[in-house]
Amino acid sequence: MFLKLPRTYWLLVFGTFLNRLGSFVLPFLALYLNGELGITPRLAAVPVALFGAGSFLAQLTGGELTDRLGRRPVMLISFLITPFVMAALGFLHELPHIAACTFILGFITDLSRPAVSAAVADLVPSEDRPRAFGYVYWAINLGFAAAPVLAGLLAGYSYLYLFLGDAFTTLLFGLIVLFAVPETRPAEAAHAAQATLGERVAQLRRAPILLAFSFLSLFFGMIYMQGYVALPLAMLSAGLVAKQYGIAIAMNGALIVFLNLPISNAAAQWPRFTAIAIAALLVGLGFGVTAFAFTMPIFILSIIIWTFGEMIGSAVAPAIIADLAPIDQRGLFQGVFGASWGLAAFLGPLVGGFVFERFGPSALWGGCFALGCVMAVSYLALGRAAQKKSI
Repeated sequence: MFLKLPRTYWLLVFGTFLNRLGSFVLPFLALYLNGELGITPRLAAVPVALFGAGSFLAQLTGGELTDRLGRRPVMLISFLITPFVMAALGFLHELPHIAACTFILGFITDLSRPAVSAAVADLVPSEDRPRAFGYVYWAINLGFAAAPVLAGLLAGYSYLYLFLGDAFTTLLFGLIVLFAVPETRPAEAAHAAQATLGERVAQLRRAPILLAFSFLSLFFGMIYMQGYVALPLAMLSAGLVAKQYGIAIAMNGALIVFLNLPISNAAAQWPRFTAIAIAALLVGLGFGVTAFAFTMPIFILSIIIWTFGEMIGSAVAPAIIADLAPIDQRGLFQGVFGASWGLAAFLGPLVGGFVFERFGPSALWGGCFALGCVMAVSYLALGRAAQKKSI
């Protein structure tokens, strides 16, 4: 059952869906660079990594700008500049130019993430935030579910259409914000624009629970990234083929599309830190089961387990950050949290690949399970500390 929330919130959800529906470029970027431009796989990975580096910096910068300028200006900067950078990337053919443009694209694209999250926190009361953020995550995955199909059709005509199509859907979101989304920043938060950067950093240092939570989120994200790095390698080493990995990982998207809303509604009824502890335990357990997976059904079972953890975490984690954040630091807090995930996207593949190759898959999956258990206990301890501070 959908929540009765402001029209502005639903416009942000719809815009998020449109934007993710056109997420053509990043999933196909390495394929485009290697297959279309003839760049070697090793070098083709460089622009992809630079996109992640730009995204990491964007979370922190976007969070600060969101509090200083407001939610709407940051979204407009991101959604109205990104289409031009995206389209320009489609016309570049030299690797240095592509790499620089991809870094800029990662920065401009993800500049809006803290602003959207802060706007949701502005619009939605605390008790409804897990469901509200769950709907946003559902919209993201609903768009992602259809995007590869559309991208495949467009790539059949020309790869340039991928860049232009991605630019168009981002522009549509920008126009929605420009003509229909008002500023949501509370009036009492406007004084953040007058604070110096030093004062803001000092305030951040006085938020140990946020920093600890973001630190734990880094490890949560690193475990999650193994589903796209080490998992396909494990399936191949078990004698399965790439097509079977595609079928198995599609279960993740299908579960999110069909079950994310009821899971978000259920998670909203649980204590916040208990819910995120359960999420960490499920993610650790799901990847831990992979150590015993040698057939397709067991691999799918492992994906189902960690997907439930992913759904709970995606609804509860940003709600916890919104609850922790003072009104004038909602953007900054969401930016710090988002940066931890950006760093996880960079470190997760490197660490996972190293452990997988050096110590074997069993060590990696066992480590994921152990880390998930440690994180679950840590989240519960953090919840007790937050309760003592009446947060």
